[in-house]
Amino acid sequence: MSEASLSDAVEREIMETDVLVVGAGPSGLAAAIAIRQAAPELSVIVIEKAAEVGGHILSGAVMDPVGLDELIPDWREKGAPVGPTVTDDRFVYLTKTGAIGFPQALIPPIMKTQGAVICSLGTLCGWLAQEAEAIGVDIFPGTAGADVIVGEKGEILGVVTGDLGRARDGSEKPGFTPGVELRARYTLLAEGARGSLTKGVIERFGLAQGRAPQKYGLGIKEIWEIAPERHSPGKVEHFLGHPLAGRASGGGFCYHASDNRVYLGLVTHLDYTNPTLSPFDEFQRFKTHPKMATLLEGGTRISYGARALTSGGWGAIPRLAFPGGALIGCAAGFMNVPRLKAIHNAFRSGRVAGLEVARAIGEGRSADVIETLDAAVLGAGIRDELYPVRAVKPLWSRFGDLAGVGLAGLDMWASSLARVSPFGGLSMRKSDREVLKPIAEVEPLTYGRPDGALTSSRTDSVYLANIAHEEDQPVHLRLRDPAVPIAENLPRFGEPAPLYCPAGVYEVTEEGGGPVFRINAQNCVHCKTCDIKDPAGNIDWVPPEGGSGPNYSGM
Repeated sequence: MSEASLSDAVEREIMETDVLVVGAGPSGLAAAIAIRQAAPELSVIVIEKAAEVGGHILSGAVMDPVGLDELIPDWREKGAPVGPTVTDDRFVYLTKTGAIGFPQALIPPIMKTQGAVICSLGTLCGWLAQEAEAIGVDIFPGTAGADVIVGEKGEILGVVTGDLGRARDGSEKPGFTPGVELRARYTLLAEGARGSLTKGVIERFGLAQGRAPQKYGLGIKEIWEIAPERHSPGKVEHFLGHPLAGRASGGGFCYHASDNRVYLGLVTHLDYTNPTLSPFDEFQRFKTHPKMATLLEGGTRISYGARALTSGGWGAIPRLAFPGGALIGCAAGFMNVPRLKAIHNAFRSGRVAGLEVARAIGEGRSADVIETLDAAVLGAGIRDELYPVRAVKPLWSRFGDLAGVGLAGLDMWASSLARVSPFGGLSMRKSDREVLKPIAEVEPLTYGRPDGALTSSRTDSVYLANIAHEEDQPVHLRLRDPAVPIAENLPRFGEPAPLYCPAGVYEVTEEGGGPVFRINAQNCVHCKTCDIKDPAGNIDWVPPEGGSGPNYSGM
């Protein structure tokens, strides 16, 4: 990255603003709203790579309302689009054919949420965008951040947006429109988990030095419309055990939303070791469990999507402030792993970061490090929530669903009752890609064919994600070394990309008597799993043309 690094090849329009926010998710919109609430004279621009705000948003989602309460106290009176309040919250262990409920008395208090609501986070973000625009925030959907602008002192001065109308070979097609230089006094990165600009900024400024490696999960979600007699609005169930037991850590969920719909999903932690594991096919196995199959019988699958989520917890949070801006929301990683909740912390981090930025500009500052920002953001309830459960992810990953979750439960009870974490000194040492074992050292996993009703193929699922990619555009999944997939990954790991990808982007085919690695970029749902799990660290996910990718509805 260099001074206006992408602007050297073509002449670009320059737009200036006080604050630039990259990403119109909950943290980005919260920051924009908070800035305008505190300082209406400041100009704020939000760019969003999806064609519409909410189009790339995917979350469970059971929301702790505390974050939205702090941002817009009267959101209920204003008609924010949320679903039913949670009335029944259960934890269930699945055997291959049975289901064992955890007694409520054994659930640590810090895992419980009062007043939680089931919602479509994408729909909620669409409403928040309207609230932001009503107070003067400028939002530009269909606009991807391609690179940061770096000043003479190394500070971030804004973002260059992606070009529109380049052919696959990089040449300019008719109607080519160069990206714009968006220059700001401060830039807030709210890209979500594993954003491309965020990844570069963390590396450039060493924001993760001294921290544990960030960990991730792959969340795969479907929306089903089920029979009314099986639907219980407000019912929430989280599942451990089958299908991941003995294979990976993680778990499933089923949330009963409005209109006879359930949000069904499986989160597979990406620190699994067997390269033949397929999170997508594990999700299909999850649906065949008798408890799920009975619920879904006769139902209709409406939507499908997948997204990586941060799961490293307290020890993996990087420094937030950098010269010229800050990381907010899941770009930093504020997921509460045992509660499987992050939306409220995204709101909190965006709101407080926005207030810190507004204060700094009010003092006449620009493009410096806001030294008070980290403490202010983490002090907004985030530290109090995440620090006591800091041992949960290390325990879960090391010891699995039974022993790991049991030890984590003891640790959380100790934190709740005595404010002491017996295992609080544990931390993660390796990134998710570093833990894969060579294929020669594992027992290969096999999966059955989908039945087309309860279980589905990647091709049929991707169709429901409403993906729109112009095929004749540069491939946005970039191999640092094109030889690695066949020369290194295939013999050592069986080339796991076709298995860890939930969208059929990658395949190994035969051509001219030998294996060939193919990238079907038009299938990409922007989950970022390949950027995280490729064992060689050889794949970089970067944004395609703005407006490309999934167009989720109700996710």
